[in-house]
Amino acid sequence: MQTSSIFNSLSFLLLLLRFFSALAITSPQDISALKAFKTAIKPTSIPPWSCLASWDFSTDPCALPRRTHFICGITCSPDSTRVTQLTLDPASYSGQLTPLISQLTQLLILDLADNNLYGPIPSSISSLSNLQTLTLRSNSFSGSVPDSITKLKTLDALDLSHNSLSGFLPKGTYLMSSLRRLDLSYNKLTGSLPKLPFNLLELALKNNSLSGVISKSSFDGLSLLEVVELSENSFTGTLQSWFFLLPSIQQVNLANNNLTGLEISKPLKGSSDLVAIDLGFNKIEGYLPVNLADYPLLSSLSMRYNRLRGSIPMQYSQKKSLRRLFLDGNFLIGKPPTGFFSGEMEISGSLGDNCLQGCPGSSQLCNPSQKSYSLCKQAYGGKLRP
Repeated sequence: MQTSSIFNSLSFLLLLLRFFSALAITSPQDISALKAFKTAIKPTSIPPWSCLASWDFSTDPCALPRRTHFICGITCSPDSTRVTQLTLDPASYSGQLTPLISQLTQLLILDLADNNLYGPIPSSISSLSNLQTLTLRSNSFSGSVPDSITKLKTLDALDLSHNSLSGFLPKGTYLMSSLRRLDLSYNKLTGSLPKLPFNLLELALKNNSLSGVISKSSFDGLSLLEVVELSENSFTGTLQSWFFLLPSIQQVNLANNNLTGLEISKPLKGSSDLVAIDLGFNKIEGYLPVNLADYPLLSSLSMRYNRLRGSIPMQYSQKKSLRRLFLDGNFLIGKPPTGFFSGEMEISGSLGDNCLQGCPGSSQLCNPSQKSYSLCKQAYGGKLRP
């Protein structure tokens, strides 16, 4: 009798579970936001096999199991009441990002990468106060980066690269205290660098129209910064020694800018994690910095196609960690250090297109050939000895 009672109770519970699973359990404001999101996408751009095609609001978005509807694109909280992740598949969706996205207030991840979304990034995105990852990479978003985005205090990663964003970077960027990865590369951004978030690990602003000097005030307190990618912009002036003394810096790419000077001091206490430097295709004048040889882990150095003069420091050829060295396209003179050609160094790169003497034609390092004597003499004001 007791066993039968337990069985009946379990059956009743199963029926209740089935009944409640058939009811709408997702927050009404989340359902409203998802409907608005899909409505803002052009129906003709939604392939029948795509995630968005499976969004049928005759069923509850968070109800399980999702066999035929909402099969992908969203993730819900453990209690199935709130949407915590919106990740579109790369299906060439075309349309705009609705401002009503702001209603998904429990969203942790918003990833709409690799589609054809256009128009502005809505300022209401600042209402996503729990957001940790915002990825809008490889779309056609235009307009400015909304100032309100700096209110996202929990954001860990922001990737708006490969769009058509213009205007200045928000002055309040430094307020994004949790931000560790920032990528706004391949846009049309202008102006100078603002003060940056102090917890930043990776900074990528490649291929924009940013200008001005690389100011210490922008990088003040960035003790965790490891990667700086600022190539293909219009930065000017002298890159000062403080930059290479950032405590955690490992990789620096400032190629294809308008830098004119370079200051390098020895690493503090002889310790540095700096591995790679690319300053190629600038307008840097002066001599090759001898102190670079004191950076213990430096393995890749490019200062190609600048306006460098003088000889190549002997210390470069004695640096065992160095594996790639590109100094081509300058006005370097004298004989290159013999250590480069002794077979003791495994080094690739180029010393070509300079004014060097005695660079062995049999070595790949000496390609392409050196500049003509007349051109080199002219560069040195006629004071170059043959």
